[in-house]
Amino acid sequence: MWVEALEHAVEKTRLNISKFGELFPWTGLDGGDYKRSDHQDWTEGFWSGMLWLSYEASGDRVFRDAAVRTVHSFRRRLDTFKVLDHHDIGFLYLPSAVAWWTLEGEREAQELGLAAANTLLKRWRPAGGYIQAWGPAGDPKNGGRIIIDCLLNLPLLYWAYEQTGDQQYLDVAVAHAEKSRRYLVRGDDSSYHTFYFNQENGEPVGGGTHQGYHDGSTWTRGQAWGIYGFILSYKYTKNPVYLEASRRMAAYFISRLPEDQVTYWDFDVPVGEGTSRDSSATAIACCGMLELVGCLSEGDPDRERFEQAVFRCMKSLTENYLTSDEPEAEGLLRHGSYHVRGGMSPDDFVIWGDYFYMEALMRLVHEVPGYWYERDLG
Repeated sequence: MWVEALEHAVEKTRLNISKFGELFPWTGLDGGDYKRSDHQDWTEGFWSGMLWLSYEASGDRVFRDAAVRTVHSFRRRLDTFKVLDHHDIGFLYLPSAVAWWTLEGEREAQELGLAAANTLLKRWRPAGGYIQAWGPAGDPKNGGRIIIDCLLNLPLLYWAYEQTGDQQYLDVAVAHAEKSRRYLVRGDDSSYHTFYFNQENGEPVGGGTHQGYHDGSTWTRGQAWGIYGFILSYKYTKNPVYLEASRRMAAYFISRLPEDQVTYWDFDVPVGEGTSRDSSATAIACCGMLELVGCLSEGDPDRERFEQAVFRCMKSLTENYLTSDEPEAEGLLRHGSYHVRGGMSPDDFVIWGDYFYMEALMRLVHEVPGYWYERDLG
């Protein structure tokens, strides 16, 4: 099943190269097409990542050459600081520039990745002790905000530390990971989407949400970011508190999956006939749990528990959500959601869902991970 699904993903990616041209797929349109973006959002790196994964899966240089072209466009984006006043720099530059460095040791890519890490570093707010999620320093609405998504951006700083030995990259990443663990993860192992701090002194103000059902609910994609993000922090730091945070969040996630093993957009939303799913949250969680399984000891009972959960989730995604019966569709996974409460793509293809589904397949078929750390990292 996984082999055929990966072949489908690679071939659809091949067909999409000429369709997308110099633009980047984002979220779905009616009829199975993707909206295109010209470096206007946080999502462009995932198309680059799919091209690199396809190159690894097939060895076909058509994917490699297309991926390199995207990396060059990321250089131009950084030089002009185009839509970069946010923390999602890792989402943009890890699956693009750092992927190229990881696979081929290309110095141009390494330099671009380090420049991107420096851009992310500028979002560190020493008075508060966190990386600000959105907007400029001192912003009255977002100046004190962190969000759980940032856990997947921290690997850019960890990677920069590994490349340079510059302690500030590591110190900032660890400080933000620890603040996220303390304030975004609740006592029952659920999570806030966002948390606010006093900008002047870093005192905690309270948790909330931007895309979840309500402030006290658990947005499923945020929970998935936590699973994956904390185990990546463990990979880099070897601090067992991050492994345990990932483990606990994974247990919470799988214990609340619906019958078909593909989550709705929020764990606390009332479920009815029209309630939106988020297939992307399930795909992200699968990648995180596969990473987690690899970090657990052989005798740990959670190894089989999480591995079997991944198999069930991926089986349902492949049998019920994959567009293998829609040759004209540009997306891979149906029923992803972006921002349901905001009315933004509540039931669509989403490019990050396609990327993480493909990354999970690469793990299952070839034992090849994504681009969130260098492959020789212990």
